[in-house]
Amino acid sequence: MSGSLFADASKRLEKALKYVAISEDAGERLKYPKNSLSVSIPVRMDDGSLRIFQGYRVRYDDTRGPGKGGVRYHPKVSLDEVQSLAFWMTFKCALLNLPFGGAKGGITLNPKALTKAELERLSRGYIEAIADFIGPDIDILAPDVYTNEMIMGWMMDQYSIIQRKISPGVVTGKPVTMGGSVGRNTATGTGAFYLLQAMLPKFEQYPSNTTLAVQGFGNAGMVVAELLYQAGYKVLAISDSQGGIYNEQGLNIPEIIQHKREHRSLAGMYCDETVCNLGDNLQISNEDLLALPVDVLIPAALENQITAANAKQVQARYIFEVANGPTTSEADAILAARGIPVFPDILVNAGGVTVSYFEWVQNRSGLYWSVAEVNERLQTRLVAEAESVWRIAQEFGVSLRTAAYIQALNRLGEALDAKGTRDYYASKA
Repeated sequence: MSGSLFADASKRLEKALKYVAISEDAGERLKYPKNSLSVSIPVRMDDGSLRIFQGYRVRYDDTRGPGKGGVRYHPKVSLDEVQSLAFWMTFKCALLNLPFGGAKGGITLNPKALTKAELERLSRGYIEAIADFIGPDIDILAPDVYTNEMIMGWMMDQYSIIQRKISPGVVTGKPVTMGGSVGRNTATGTGAFYLLQAMLPKFEQYPSNTTLAVQGFGNAGMVVAELLYQAGYKVLAISDSQGGIYNEQGLNIPEIIQHKREHRSLAGMYCDETVCNLGDNLQISNEDLLALPVDVLIPAALENQITAANAKQVQARYIFEVANGPTTSEADAILAARGIPVFPDILVNAGGVTVSYFEWVQNRSGLYWSVAEVNERLQTRLVAEAESVWRIAQEFGVSLRTAAYIQALNRLGEALDAKGTRDYYASKA
């Protein structure tokens, strides 16, 4: 296993393997990705120049069903990162008992530096390059960091052009008018909210006595912050890539969302700008936010935000990971020693892939559900799996992260072992 992020992610697997009775064959197969694809994507820019972008798609495991995972556009996208994300998706899908394997994709770029027309050409070029690698029964795409339903619509349309047939099931998170599911765009944040509401009472934390900080104010962070605010929780701080704001009396999340949508960042939300009516909010950095004395910290940005370097400064009592991989394995050990429970990413942010599954099912059946039906199904499935993870953690005396991997490993192991193991082939019966 090469690559620091993937090596760190794999440590979670090694720890959980001690508590499961899966075969040696299954454990070995889960240490390596099944397929990895690197592609070059030529794009004619608006000024007539030609640029080549690097893209990736990794299908980590498809024992339980076709690969499933998002596509992210970000300057730091690398094969190591995409492989790690596909690894996490494998266990996330198994944990939620979805009939999918794990996959992920990405393109290395700053999407904010491209025009909409250039982004469309790039997105369609990516599908041209990986078309033989994906499909409704092979590997299904979805939005991720800096991709959205419009980009998913371009990708689905391009795949359909290549296949010469309408293929809505190859992509989830697409526009509703193109076969998308209602509730998918907000599913990650909505699912995280359902899980917080179900788990916090175990610690006697209720809306009236719980303060929170949300790092990352993209789609998922924005949705969970707004739902928490509406439920009566006090959100003291939020941040995006440009910085954050803090108010010990609590932030007015709906007003902040309106400003964010109008100005595309939180940077202007101070009294020396034009929005003094938003209150006396203090400017803070992302690093400051992670160290705030709140009850609940919600990292909803990128990987490796809580590390060995800053884990001792975390003052939150509980952490709910909405981002993928925001806590390193070294930080996990520090937080555990300090008695800070970490609800893991593969559970907390699983709302997105769960509703992606619902969308895929709707595409295949041609029957579409209301947003109330989608959210009810999401809440039922996510809370049930969270309760299972909680019971496993109590039973084995392990962290919630290890408990989540134990649950996922048991399901993956059963599927892998069904294809035959060393013990099966060595037996004389």
